[in-house]
Amino acid sequence: MNTKYEAVIGLEVHAQLLTESKIFCGCSTRFVKDPNSNTCPVCLGHPGVLPMLNKKVVEYTVLMGLATNCKINEQSVFARKNYFYPDLPKGYQISQYEEPICENGFIEVNPKNGSSKKIGITRIHMEEDAGKSIHDKGANTLVDVNRCGIPLIEIVSDPDISSAEEAYLYLTKIRQIVQYLGICDGNMEEGSLRCDANISIRIKGDSKFGVKTEIKNMNSFRNVERAIEYEINRQIELIDDGDSVVQQTLLWDADSNEAYPMRSKEEAHDYRYFPDPDLMPVLIDEKWKNDIRKSLPELPEIKLKRFVSDFSLPLYDSEILTQTRSLAQYYEEVISVTDDYKMASNWVTGDVLAIINDKKIEISDFPVSPLNLGKLINLVRSGKISGKIAKEVFQIMLQSNSDPEQIVNEKNLAQIFDTSEIEEIIKKIIETNSTQVSEYRSGKEKVFGFFVGQVMNESKGKANPALVNEILKKMLST
Repeated sequence: MNTKYEAVIGLEVHAQLLTESKIFCGCSTRFVKDPNSNTCPVCLGHPGVLPMLNKKVVEYTVLMGLATNCKINEQSVFARKNYFYPDLPKGYQISQYEEPICENGFIEVNPKNGSSKKIGITRIHMEEDAGKSIHDKGANTLVDVNRCGIPLIEIVSDPDISSAEEAYLYLTKIRQIVQYLGICDGNMEEGSLRCDANISIRIKGDSKFGVKTEIKNMNSFRNVERAIEYEINRQIELIDDGDSVVQQTLLWDADSNEAYPMRSKEEAHDYRYFPDPDLMPVLIDEKWKNDIRKSLPELPEIKLKRFVSDFSLPLYDSEILTQTRSLAQYYEEVISVTDDYKMASNWVTGDVLAIINDKKIEISDFPVSPLNLGKLINLVRSGKISGKIAKEVFQIMLQSNSDPEQIVNEKNLAQIFDTSEIEEIIKKIIETNSTQVSEYRSGKEKVFGFFVGQVMNESKGKANPALVNEILKKMLST
């Protein structure tokens, strides 16, 4: 970015909550293929119906507020946000405006070039989702209202973000928190986590905000980063060319890597907010708030610090292991079986994650149980099998999740500690490689690695490496 300017960015993140029923009615939140089938008079906005607030939505929202250092307001009020769109049957959305449930929080991010940065959270409020418009290839637009009434929280950041990288890190941290809390699956591609970005630029050091634009339709974390970078550069070019930035809403096109105008950007007064007359204020006393607080899990930053301090893991390992709550739990179950924390970390961050990423599965679907992985690590630590054999056993475990010790015994894979057997193998190698023997004895010590490799190959990786080295040196020197 041109060093003359600085970006001012705020993100609005919508997260679909993992409740069993919708926010104001008893309709299921489960995805169904048949359009317009998972509805009732309440979520369709029929005349005379009354919404009833889902208690679990309140508890999930308070959990998010507590996890992001927000003040939890004793009273919050629902409001009607009035606008017309084909997939909004009521002609208004029930949301919160002047009195949200959570305010004045923050999270911290760690940009690559700089120290930790605190990004404020203006508010977190509850609202209902709208339906979905489907534009076919012709001139028709189809509407599916199954999504109407799905509970959402909207997380609005302060305008503290100053780069596309910081926006990416902030959004990643938000997703990590909602996943740890178990209140949202955090899937941007499927729309359960959605992000809009408000972007403006100003001369560096200026206190006055520039004209902002809003970018929508960003369905991945990388698209958020790319779209923000694009819009910052577009605004700089406009101003440098003597033009003005127009306040508007833009749609991001990931295929062309460009943003296109959608409409002029609305202000709050355009929505004619007013308190919803059918819903009472939400009252959260200290007892209820403390009861909700008790269900807070160990959050990722605390878990990361504990992995570093309690298990003496490098920061890099701990960051990977605590990316998701389920992966961290898998690792902790592995080390309940073995106390080699670093070897366990190497297996989980290496072999386990490689397969999960390759097969695009969740850790919960990984075929090797943490119990058996811990047992495999103990077999290596005790010297019963080598690291190379462990890889072979692991491949068998992937197919059967069998006990590793049973596999080792059945396939005769245990390390060879019998010195006479190892001596016989080495004797054979020496006899068939006279040239290399002469080179070693003339001072070329690098040739020693050749002999080690030959012995390990001949023993199919089962010879104990320490004994191999000891006996080799003795026999090559005589």
